Amino acid sequence: MEPAWRQQGKGRGRGSAGSGERSRPPQKEERPGAAAAAAPAPSKPAPPAGVWGGEERGGGAGGGRGAGAGGGAGGKAGAKRVAEGRGRGEGKGGAAAEGSKGGEGRGGGKTNNIPSAKNEQSLTVQSKFEEIRKSNMVAAQRLVQSHYSSSSDDEEDEEIGTRDVKKGKILASTFTTYTVQTGGDVNGLERTNQYVSELFQSGAVTCLICIASVKRIQAVWSCGGCYSLFHIPCIQKWAKDSAFLVSSVTDEDFGQKQHPWPCPKCRTEYPPSATPNRYVCYCEKVQDPPVDPWLLPHSCGQVCERPLTPSCGHTCLLLCHPGPCPPCPKMVHVACMCGKGRPLPRRCSNKAWSCQQRCGKMLPCKQHSCTQQCHSGPCAPCPRVSVQKCVCGREQTERECASPSWNCKQVCGGVLSCGNHTCDRECHGGLCGACPRTGERACPCGKSKCSRPCTEEVGTCGDTCDRPLTCGIHTCSMRCHHGNCETCRQEVERSCRCGRYSRVVPCHKEYLCDTKCPNTRSCQRHQCRRKCCPGNCPPCDQNCGRSLGCRNHKCPSICHQGACYPCPETVQVKCACGSSCLVVPCGRERCTKPPRCKELCRSPASCHHPSREDHRCHQEACPPCRQPCLLALTRCKHACPAPCHDRVLIKSQQAKVAGPWEQPTEPAFVQKALPCPPCQVPIPTSCLGEHEVSPVPCYKRGPFTCKRPCGRLLTCGNHTCTKECHTVSKGNKSGCEECEVGCCKPRPRGCPHPCSLRCHPGDCPVCQQMIRQRCHCKITLIYVECTKLQSADRESKIQLASCNNQCPKELSCGHRCKQVCHPGQCEEICQQKVKVRCPCKRIKKEFPCAKLQEDQSLVECDSTCKQHLQKASQLKEEEEKAAKEEEQKKLQAECEAFEKRQKGRRRERRRKGEVEEERESWAKYKLFLLLPVCGVALAAAVYYLM
Repeated sequence: MEPAWRQQGKGRGRGSAGSGERSRPPQKEERPGAAAAAAPAPSKPAPPAGVWGGEERGGGAGGGRGAGAGGGAGGKAGAKRVAEGRGRGEGKGGAAAEGSKGGEGRGGGKTNNIPSAKNEQSLTVQSKFEEIRKSNMVAAQRLVQSHYSSSSDDEEDEEIGTRDVKKGKILASTFTTYTVQTGGDVNGLERTNQYVSELFQSGAVTCLICIASVKRIQAVWSCGGCYSLFHIPCIQKWAKDSAFLVSSVTDEDFGQKQHPWPCPKCRTEYPPSATPNRYVCYCEKVQDPPVDPWLLPHSCGQVCERPLTPSCGHTCLLLCHPGPCPPCPKMVHVACMCGKGRPLPRRCSNKAWSCQQRCGKMLPCKQHSCTQQCHSGPCAPCPRVSVQKCVCGREQTERECASPSWNCKQVCGGVLSCGNHTCDRECHGGLCGACPRTGERACPCGKSKCSRPCTEEVGTCGDTCDRPLTCGIHTCSMRCHHGNCETCRQEVERSCRCGRYSRVVPCHKEYLCDTKCPNTRSCQRHQCRRKCCPGNCPPCDQNCGRSLGCRNHKCPSICHQGACYPCPETVQVKCACGSSCLVVPCGRERCTKPPRCKELCRSPASCHHPSREDHRCHQEACPPCRQPCLLALTRCKHACPAPCHDRVLIKSQQAKVAGPWEQPTEPAFVQKALPCPPCQVPIPTSCLGEHEVSPVPCYKRGPFTCKRPCGRLLTCGNHTCTKECHTVSKGNKSGCEECEVGCCKPRPRGCPHPCSLRCHPGDCPVCQQMIRQRCHCKITLIYVECTKLQSADRESKIQLASCNNQCPKELSCGHRCKQVCHPGQCEEICQQKVKVRCPCKRIKKEFPCAKLQEDQSLVECDSTCKQHLQKASQLKEEEEKAAKEEEQKKLQAECEAFEKRQKGRRRERRRKGEVEEERESWAKYKLFLLLPVCGVALAAAVYYLM
């Protein structure tokens, strides 16, 4: 299947049939060097000039890209009409692009004739519908092919393989110019090649933050340290979360400081201002680079032009690419590292070269010159030895020229400027300096100062000394005095060295407890066991004593951490005979093959032969003897022709495994002496039945069977002996088998039974078998002699087949047949008597069944039957009247009881209504009655009060 950018109708952008076009202005031309370094794109011929209706883009490696189908070396901006769409393509050195028919492409031209919105929308919808229909058809065909043929998978694999090969060839041709010339280095190109090849593969690049594939159309950011690609939203969230976490842990005033954020892969730190907020290409020239199928994903297609590392003044010549820039491919004329050789053309990235001549530069010792070959950087220190004087010049000794300055241990002793004292410093250079006793001097405690000659001593001041004692805590309590202060004798509470216990002791004494340190020493094997250890355990002083890698000696060093040094001993590895030997380090003798020896093997023979076959000296066991055995066999005295079998490797029997948890052991082989094989000398011998004479091996000598059938006639006179060839005496057939086949002679006509005798001579006896068959009525089994049945006539056969019982079949009237068991159908005239009644069931008579079938109305009712019927109807009417009267009485009683209940309820309702009316009337007129009464009461009260 072709790539998307080559399929018809699958470009990017929008186009419409019949619309006009306008050529795009040509872009800036690329540098000529960019074509050599860029990855070459496959060139395609320009479409024919007869197509129309759209716009297409193309570009050439020697120039820019222009709108039109023919992008050549100069980047021509010609526009060619393509059917119903726009396409885009690039080529190298020639026209490159394919138009797309019936689809959409990408183009930047503007149309002159603008159709209506409805027409454009309808055309766009129709083109999209056609694209979807075609893609569905292709998918259906692919599904059918995957189900019914397996060859298509192989073809796809081959296509993918050829594509990968082509891609590898393109990348190899791209980086060839970096390595074909002198001084090329392939190592610097491996990383760039890897990043470029990963971008060509779909789904090969993964964002390490969201663990999703980086697609061509997504905005990404590339790390400057590891060159990994991340989605811009992912890296922005990562930077924000990283700064937030660091600030929440370290800042007291949360969020006030600006913390850097690291790369998720290489941990390269970036300032907060470097958080990516825009999508740029790899060379950072173009923002939001457009998606171009002819270019690498996320690339702008321009020359990289980033400064190369290490800095050489040149820039990268590849097109915008991921990963680090490859080494500089420029050719420069440079001299050798020492400057003596003439300049040669060299690759800029590998321009340092050596002329292999002596350097000859003067060393810092100013006595010798550098003897190394032409090299880079400063010369090594002088390795020679010469007589060098010390700084004061009193002593001299042989020392390395690289370190000429040294000091002896003698005191200077020079007279100082005062003329009274001498210099007490050790060997030094320059002047001794002024006398330290001149000028103002202080008393021993340093509290009072005075000026006196250097020959006089300064007296004490009489004040307290107050100089700090050696403990560093207390001061001297004596009066000002010469010399050192005494030891501090104050008692203080002091902790021991390990800090576990404390005690009151004199200040100048150290308190140590008796606790032994349980920590392990630096060797990580032995405990410290030092009393009152503060934690800084001393190094282990025991011998290592571990077995070295040779497994023969022990490490003599002091106990240490890590692996021991290899064994310094050597061992001789000799061949089997000891003529040749090798000297190898101790321990290597197990994995070192013995030397090859040209001498013959001296091992004695381990079989009955006097000597072995000639072969060279070897380390393993001698090969098995291949000489013929030639020992006399015990039975026939022939010589054994087999190879020697005195010591043969035989697999020993393995012990049975107790269960699946035990693994079976490998089979062991044991050397054993095998007996001589049977003698194979052929001897002519006749078979037992004397059918043939064949050569028989000597160990099978004697009568034998030829495996053929015997073929002699048996006693029955009908068959032959089928046993294998066997011994039979003349005239006696007792050795042959007995005929056990049944009699195969034809039976009399009609007899289905075989002969009960075995195969016999003469006629067969009369058949005495009984034939079992069903009677005519198919109920009873009857046994008849075969001879009687076959010799009887037709009537006798019918009588023999009858069971002499009544026929069980039913007639059409429902009665049983009265005849004896007979063949065929029964007679339909039934003589069974049937009882018949009149319609009222009072009169009963008997008639034959056959007569009843002819006439059904044989018995009719008389006058007596009619009288009985009338009486019965009158009784029914009277009973019905009595029942109706009883029902009416019950209904009348129920109605009266209901009316009584209704009267009682009405009386209760009337009483309740009267009470409610009284209450309502009182509520209405209550105020009218109470107001006058209250007024009279108030007036009376006022009257009495007044």
